[in-house]
Formats: sequence, C-alpha cells, structure tokens
Amino acid sequence: MKIKKFLALGLALLMLFSLAACNSTEKTAEPAPAATPDSTPAPDATPDTDAAPDSAPAAEETYQVCFVARASADTFAAWLTSEMQKNAAAYDEIELTCVSGEADDNTENGLLEDCITKGYDLVIVQSNNNAAQAPYVQQLVDAGIPVITTNPTTHQGDLDGSDDTSVMAGTGTVDADPVEQAAVGARRAVEEVPENANVVVLRGPSGNYHAEKRREAWDTYFFAERPDVNILYEDYANWNNDEAMALMETWVQSGTHIDAIISMNDNMAAGAIEAVRNDTDYVAADGTTSFFAYGVDGTAQGCLLIREGLLTCTALQAASDIAKMNMDYAAKVLKGEIAITDVNDYVDAPEINAENVDQYIQMYIENGELTEADLQ
Repeated sequence: MKIKKFLALGLALLMLFSLAACNSTEKTAEPAPAATPDSTPAPDATPDTDAAPDSAPAAEETYQVCFVARASADTFAAWLTSEMQKNAAAYDEIELTCVSGEADDNTENGLLEDCITKGYDLVIVQSNNNAAQAPYVQQLVDAGIPVITTNPTTHQGDLDGSDDTSVMAGTGTVDADPVEQAAVGARRAVEEVPENANVVVLRGPSGNYHAEKRREAWDTYFFAERPDVNILYEDYANWNNDEAMALMETWVQSGTHIDAIISMNDNMAAGAIEAVRNDTDYVAADGTTSFFAYGVDGTAQGCLLIREGLLTCTALQAASDIAKMNMDYAAKVLKGEIAITDVNDYVDAPEINAENVDQYIQMYIENGELTEADLQ
C-alpha cells in the first residue's frame, strides 16, 4: 500500500515539473523580429499565400450593361442587336446583356424596371414608343444608372409633353436624323413618280420618334412639292413585314393600280413588295416593275431588293456604326472619362440605289450579314 502511495506521489511531482518547464519555455521565447520595408526575409521563411503581392496589378472592373431592343422581329432592331454583341466583345470590361421589348410597350417598360432591380451599370434603350418609355427612362436616371437612348433618341418633350426636342435631361444619345433619312427617297420621288400617281404610305409605330419624323419629311419634301399625287391608302404597319404584306394585299384588291409604295422602313417595304411580287400588273415576266418603292435603313434585305429591281432606293442607317458608337461611349462613361450627358452623336444617311448597291452588298458579305448564296 505504501509503495502505491509513493508511486502516485512521484507521478504527480513529475507532471508538475513538466508543466513548469512548458510555461517557462513560452515566457522566455524571443519574438520574431518584425519585418520592415527594407528587410529581406530569411531564406527559410514561408510566404503568406493568402496575401497578394504589392506589385500585382489590380483586376480590371467588369461593368454590366443592358441593351433593351425594340423588337426582335424588326429586321433593323435585330441587326442592331447583333452589332451590339459584336462590338461589346471588343471591351473586356463590358459584359453585355441584350433583351427585347417585342414591340410591346408594357413588355419594354417592364424590362426597364428590371434593369433597376438587377442594378446594371449602364443601360442602352431603343424605345418602341418614346412617350411610353420616357417615364421609365426617367426611373433609370433617378436610380443613378447612366442611360443612352438610341434609334430613336428620347427627348425632353417625350417626358413632359412639351415641344422640347432636346435630349432628355440626364441622358445621352446615339442616333440618326430621321428627317434626312426619309428626305433621301422623298427628294428622288419628286422627279420620278408619275403625274397624278396613286400611292400608299406605310407608317411605323404611332409615337415613335423616327416613324413620325420620317413621315413628316415625306410631307415636306414630296407631298408639298407634288400636290397632284393622291394618297390612296395609309396605315400603320409598325415596322413589321407581315403587317405591311397584309395591308398591301388588301389594298391591291381594290383594283386601283398603286404607282408607288412609300414606306418608313425597308422591312415594311419588303412586305408590301412581297404582296405584289407574283402579280403581273406590278411585276412583268421579265422582272420589269410598274411601281416605285422607297424605304429607309439600308438593310441587307433592302439591298437585295434593290439588286432585284423591286426597291427603288433606301437610306442607310448603319447599325454597325450605331453599335460601335454606343459601345465606345458606354466604355468612356463607365470609366469616368466623360459624363453621360456628353454623349450626343449621329450617323449619316447615304442613299443606296441600283447604281451603288453592289458596294453595300459587299459590305454585308464582309460583315457576315449576307453570303454569296444569298445573291443567287
């Protein structure tokens, strides 16, 4: 029994000495010298892998940009969307999202509200109806999101109902002049549309700035100069091919020959032309036409119709140029190089006709919009 007590006492003393030794070691250990900016780490020092070196470049910030297109079924809007995507690829700092309002004001307005919810860094807006979208553009501005309105410009008057045609306060714009675009065909039509002609007019969406201004240009540059011309029919086809085709099919059935198709864009002109393509009263067996047709946009589709002899002329609205300018200005605004209100730029509207159409067709082949097979 005594032996057990001695063994227990010895074991306790041994543990006591061990603890004392450990505490003594911790208290007397010298701390590692603090590193100074000029000191060189010891050869066996282990680097802190969690800390980035001071000399590493900071990662470039990625900006979220949304392009809200008017409608995917509109050939120009579809072309513009494609060009936006191509041009955005040249900017590593921009991540572009493209959505479409599908020619519906409620849909487009909902998408603009969604841009606020998702916190985009910049929004590019192609309005369907300027007045309908203007309050939602204002919501974006109020949320501190830079906005570029394009094809068409949103004006201050679209928001407050005034006649103010200045760019809407707090926004920028990249656009084309719709009056000059339509004037290209209107001036030409003065000379070539026959006396006492019967014409039809295809209009874009009511309230759309480009649609309204192009129509005004035809009044100024053609109808005012040619009071002998009779407007047989006029209606809204809302930029759409199928709506224009349906209207033209109905108008032709009246039996009165239509001498000219006056369209506010190429897509509607194409629909109207399709309605009479196989009608020998309009297109003879040898391809000769007995009508004139005028458009705007200079799309690949329009150029092919000019090459066929079915579309008289169009004015180029280069989606490639508009998209390039939008992306360039977007990058500059996001980097703080310019203010959003400094963005105010416009593209030209050259005429495309039978004499120069081949150079524009070649342009579309080179950018991938057309192939050689499309020319067959």
